[in-house]
Amino acid sequence: MNETNLINEIEDLNLTYLLLAQRMLRSDRSSAMFRLKIDHDMAELLLSLSARQLAKLARSSQLLCHFGYHDAAQLRAVTHHQRDQDLSGFHSSLLMASYPRAGAENTEN
Repeated sequence: MNETNLINEIEDLNLTYLLLAQRMLRSDRSSAMFRLKIDHDMAELLLSLSARQLAKLARSSQLLCHFGYHDAAQLRAVTHHQRDQDLSGFHSSLLMASYPRAGAENTEN
């Protein structure tokens, strides 16, 4: 695969991700913010972006979405243990939920 094809695929993925994020936020904002690991300000900003702005943002050569597991141990725990499929999905959700969302700050005084 050449570099141009790779960049085009990243751009396509970015646009798809941004459109999905907007759709999720419009459908159930609280759930979407949790799943996307974004705060209220980011949710508002994403919802306010026009189609032209989304397309411009998607043209980044960097992936805008991120891998949900932040270390190999988390991924290994979900993929290598023999568990009931339902429990494995639940375990995966718990692991991903335990990682702080972007921009989350400690609010304790």
